[in-house]
Amino acid sequence: MAEIQLRNVGKRWGSFVGVENFDLTIADKEFLVLLGPSGCGKTTTMRMIAGLEDVTEGEILIDGTTVNDLEPKDRDVAMVFQSYALYPNMNVYENIRFPLKVRGIDPATHDAKVRRASAMVELDEFLHRKPAELSGGQRQRVALARAIVREPNVFLMDEPLSNLDAKLRVSTRAQIKNLSHELAVTTIYVTHDQIEAMTLADRVVVMKGGVVQQVGSPTEIYDRPANAFVASFIGSPAMNLMKGTVSAGTFIAEHVEITGLNAPDGPLTLGFRAEDASLAGEAQGQINAPIYTLELLGDATMVSVRVGEALVSVKADKTFRAAIGDTVSIRIPSEICHLFNAEDGARLGG
Repeated sequence: MAEIQLRNVGKRWGSFVGVENFDLTIADKEFLVLLGPSGCGKTTTMRMIAGLEDVTEGEILIDGTTVNDLEPKDRDVAMVFQSYALYPNMNVYENIRFPLKVRGIDPATHDAKVRRASAMVELDEFLHRKPAELSGGQRQRVALARAIVREPNVFLMDEPLSNLDAKLRVSTRAQIKNLSHELAVTTIYVTHDQIEAMTLADRVVVMKGGVVQQVGSPTEIYDRPANAFVASFIGSPAMNLMKGTVSAGTFIAEHVEITGLNAPDGPLTLGFRAEDASLAGEAQGQINAPIYTLELLGDATMVSVRVGEALVSVKADKTFRAAIGDTVSIRIPSEICHLFNAEDGARLGG
């Protein structure tokens, strides 16, 4: 069992706040993703759990034991880094075996443990090779196997896929997903890639400026973002956000008029997902504007228009054809709209 508790954990360097009041319990065997842009505090949070950064305030508990003062080696966690951190003079077999030697594990068990870990990440045919002879994806799998062989209580993964190309990211992501199911070990995974977060996580923690913005399942965060920042960060494409004014239940902005809203009069930000809207007949929709750009995605065509300073997108059928500058009409039912406070971005109306 490896339940992790972060009790009002904070990290400061002088007057700079890296992480503020992080309070969360991570369940045994849970796959938790820390998601946010660069500099939001997600890696710092992971490094505090690992013991690589000191905690300025608060407590970190693993299995009910406070670990603030424990050395990294005594916390029974295994880390997988973005940079692989392999030993270039050792072959794959010895790289995977190294944690067993360092921890004084019975040498008679090493071969079986190494081969079990390498089989899990499909490295058996590469055990004799040096890291320089491997591709980026293979090196990352060596790093994964080296963490697996430890049989730790907790896996910590810091952007492990960011150095891989798009195709390798997809296949390695699937491998990590399968491994997490097979190993059933508490895992904390740091990424700025919301697709990784949505596909891997049991729960996602969205962070900004060292502060937790929302915690929830991928579905909860996608369907009911807590604020405009979360809405803009989750989804591919991100949620469309438009600034405008509501009067008597009608939202008005440049090229836009949406009626039937349950919202107070005054300025607010309105959001909707590209896949929830659709193209309408001429002048029959709630947005009527010239096409700014068209993107053919294969399964759909992404049509974008400008609304004030915002670029607003809608998914059209893959057969849709038009030219930039042609006027389109976009249908946005009021029930698909998300409303946010114009000043602080907080969600309105539950």
